[in-house]
Amino acid sequence: MTTLDMPATPDATAKHSSTIRWKKEVERFALVAAWLALVILFGALMPESFLSWRNFSTMFGSQAVLVVLTLAIIIPLTSGDFDLSGASSLTMSAMLIAVLNVKLGWPIVPVLAVALLSGMVVGAVNAVFVLYFRIHSLIVTLGVGTFVNGAVLWISDSQTISGVSMGLIEWVIINRLFGVPLAFYYALLLAGVIWYALEFTIPGRKLLFVGRGREVSRLNGIAVDRVRATSFILSGLISAFAGMLYAGMTGSADPLSGLNLLLPAFAAAFLGATTLSPGRFNAFGAVIAVYFLVTGITGLTMLGAKAYVQNLFYGGALVIAVSLSQLVRNRQPQDFS
Repeated sequence: MTTLDMPATPDATAKHSSTIRWKKEVERFALVAAWLALVILFGALMPESFLSWRNFSTMFGSQAVLVVLTLAIIIPLTSGDFDLSGASSLTMSAMLIAVLNVKLGWPIVPVLAVALLSGMVVGAVNAVFVLYFRIHSLIVTLGVGTFVNGAVLWISDSQTISGVSMGLIEWVIINRLFGVPLAFYYALLLAGVIWYALEFTIPGRKLLFVGRGREVSRLNGIAVDRVRATSFILSGLISAFAGMLYAGMTGSADPLSGLNLLLPAFAAAFLGATTLSPGRFNAFGAVIAVYFLVTGITGLTMLGAKAYVQNLFYGGALVIAVSLSQLVRNRQPQDFS
């Protein structure tokens, strides 16, 4: 027997397994380490301003809308679909709140119910066109999102509407816990619910199985179309919730500004898929990714960077995030059909 033919010793096998486990742990927490490195870097450059609790509480609270939107789009991404209408659902929700509450004088509670329902309707429309007509989700959600944008411009007369009920504003940004607006905790709670659903519930596991292989899932008795339809509706609902937070944070609704969140949300979703549970879209990974990106933008802005740096940062982050997520998956093609 040659040296090459000799079986590996138990010690060598154990050492190899330990190395693999160590590499996986490094992979899981690499983004967290990179986030801490950014904090340390900017903290060293601007210790008084960047490391102040006011700065961190502002970052945590002000980006809750982006966190919620990112959580919305990872649900259809998990099932193998894109939802490019999420930012439009957010904007529609915020505008409905402004129009019904400010212009028509409706009480805020039924207005919020209508806003959330609007997101579910957008999600249901997406599901019908994608699943019944068998059209790619990219095309459908882009078209539906553009249509919703037109509807928002119509009902708002292309104007910003301010004066939203103080009750909503108080429970979104004025009331605070440890100096951080409640909106941040709503986003964390939502991330916890999504994490639990995907890890420990039958519908959540079905969503994961469908995303990994639709035909295999169908052969195993999973109602694939129903799972995908549910993911679109939930995405629309959560996007509308993000719009509710947006209206509460600003006290107004802008027919266009919410659309700027779509690119950062996708960048965070794919970047989040490289951490904690590499190769999978996951809720807390998305939260970490959002604040990693926001920390970079905030630090650069405080250093005097020009406005275009934000687009460079988010656009570059999206390309790098998608590339990294593919490397984590060993460059296997994803089925977004």
